[in-house]
Amino acid sequence: MLSPYVRRRRLGDELRALRTAAGLTLERLASQVDPSRNQLSRYELGQIAPDLDDIMQILDVLRVEGAEWNTLMTIAREAAERGWWESNARSMGERQALFANLEAGAATIREYQQTFIPGLLQTPEFAAARVETTPWPLSAGLTVEGVLKGRAGRQRMLRRQGGPRYEALIDEYAIRRRSAPPPILKGQLLHLADLADPGAQDAPISLRVLPIDADVGGYLPLCSFSLYTYPDPKDPVVVGIDAAVNDLVLTDEERAARYAVTFDSLREAALSVSDSRDFLVRTADALSPS
Repeated sequence: MLSPYVRRRRLGDELRALRTAAGLTLERLASQVDPSRNQLSRYELGQIAPDLDDIMQILDVLRVEGAEWNTLMTIAREAAERGWWESNARSMGERQALFANLEAGAATIREYQQTFIPGLLQTPEFAAARVETTPWPLSAGLTVEGVLKGRAGRQRMLRRQGGPRYEALIDEYAIRRRSAPPPILKGQLLHLADLADPGAQDAPISLRVLPIDADVGGYLPLCSFSLYTYPDPKDPVVVGIDAAVNDLVLTDEERAARYAVTFDSLREAALSVSDSRDFLVRTADALSPS
């Protein structure tokens, strides 16, 4: 399935453009359909799943017909779908559920991770250690089992036939930081090394390490971020930004382009795939067993 979040944003953009072209305000459109002005606004902002009857009413008022009607109703149906992560959102974590949504149906995923091993590449042991040692109380419903189930589901989607091409840039800080007990961290780094092997067949993954002494010019970002593209070229390029409490999602074309340029510049400064694998193995081997 395609990301319902992305399809909602696409549907909202299309509806707003059609309404504007028809010279209608939200108030005027609301006077001719069942949805209220507030609900129409939320549809256009992509904030809620669409009711298909509402969308048909809107398209009738806007005089949309033929192939364009079929296309928009297809987008609306996909925007209304429920992903596998929704029934597990509380136990796996709302933030992880959001990224599972963005990953659904993606053609490419590019991720720069500044502080942690990317969730898509974490071993179960590492993920469990991170949750079990967090200093903060777990949010209501969140469980270690749920987090691991969510991680496994996301990784399964990454490895599916026809899945996305995934490119990860991991900062050296995230690799060297003792974010789990040494035996677990060592296993995690060796797992990354296996994935970084150009001959690995598990998934179309590219993994590079960004050294501390890399010359990145003015392109070092202040936070971790991910970029998502989708098979339909009219769907937005999406940027997911890690924050301390609530993550941020951007679909603005100009902002997304800036993050894409930043990612490309960081990739140029990173180690090659082969050198990254060697770096990971050396770092793992240097870990004390205690």
